Amino acid sequence: MRIVYFTHSLASCWNHGNAHFLRGVLRELIAEGHAVEAYEPEGAWSLDNLLRDRGAAGLNAYRTAYPELSSRTYAREEEAVERVDGADLVIAHEWNASHLIAALGRARTNGRFGTLLFHDTHHRAVSAPEEMAAFDLSGYDGVLAFGEALARVYRAQGWDGRTFVWHEAADTRLFHPPAEEGERAGLVWIGNWGDGERTRELETFLFRPARAAGLALDIYGVRYPEEALATLERFGARYHGWAPNAVAPSLFARALATVHVPRRFYVEALPGIPTIRVFEALACGIPLASAPWEDAEGLFTPGEDYLVARDGAEMERHLRALRAEPGLRRALAARGLATIRARHTCRHRAAELLAIAASLSAPVASPRNWRRA
Repeated sequence: MRIVYFTHSLASCWNHGNAHFLRGVLRELIAEGHAVEAYEPEGAWSLDNLLRDRGAAGLNAYRTAYPELSSRTYAREEEAVERVDGADLVIAHEWNASHLIAALGRARTNGRFGTLLFHDTHHRAVSAPEEMAAFDLSGYDGVLAFGEALARVYRAQGWDGRTFVWHEAADTRLFHPPAEEGERAGLVWIGNWGDGERTRELETFLFRPARAAGLALDIYGVRYPEEALATLERFGARYHGWAPNAVAPSLFARALATVHVPRRFYVEALPGIPTIRVFEALACGIPLASAPWEDAEGLFTPGEDYLVARDGAEMERHLRALRAEPGLRRALAARGLATIRARHTCRHRAAELLAIAASLSAPVASPRNWRRA
């Protein structure tokens, strides 16, 4: 099968978490013998920022970890559409320009390629519905939503029967426990500041309890404004800036534990959708403690795959226990890793995608549009 994915960027993961999952899925599809192509626009914001931050060397970790992957750039939407003539399956991520989304839909309606899917991995459907209204999805066969709560939003817009829950997952070819255990100490947290969507939560569930529990805290991520850096300094956290996702397993391998602090939208408006870091951390066999988050879809077993803290005081108790009890750390790491390997790898998601595509074999897509509320 010839599969084409339109992404914001495959090469850069600078403030672009979708690249983590996409890389893993695409290489699983390649391993299964499919012809895979990825396209990204010239001047992609994530890639431009990566190059300004770290220069061309910032791409080295990606190229080393994913030698089988590459992407092609395009300047005009017409050029992009021409390149995918005859493809069996085309997927467009929601972090693409609205004019490209519309052009692909028109090409699909005209029969220039096979199944066309829209892939949504963000909260804009509830946080900024006016932005989503700019997307013309009338030529699309279906929607891939990265959680049931988001899928319900699309079903309410007329996509019932054509919306599929397609969770993110861990690329276990890259994310796995270290071959040999070394010395571990402190906490590690990998994530962006969050545009004000979890500022209070980070202080309550990460910075304050880590300091109270006597655990050194290392922070990796981008888009930390001056007030954020001042907060880190106030709590004694060590800020290291951006780290390529490909080196995250080595960062997890140095720490006793990590913490999940979801953005507010994924707690209140779209419950049940974990960040990609939950999958990746558990795949690396590192114990994880989470701020309040409802696993509405039963992806994991809270309390066994990871610890859950209802407030800052409980998070402090969890972190103290993780620091003091090697047996607890081993049990959490083993259970979380087993759950990932059984249910949440990119190999699982590649198989799910092929099954979805096979179910959408209608020759012409039914017209559908996003409706303004």
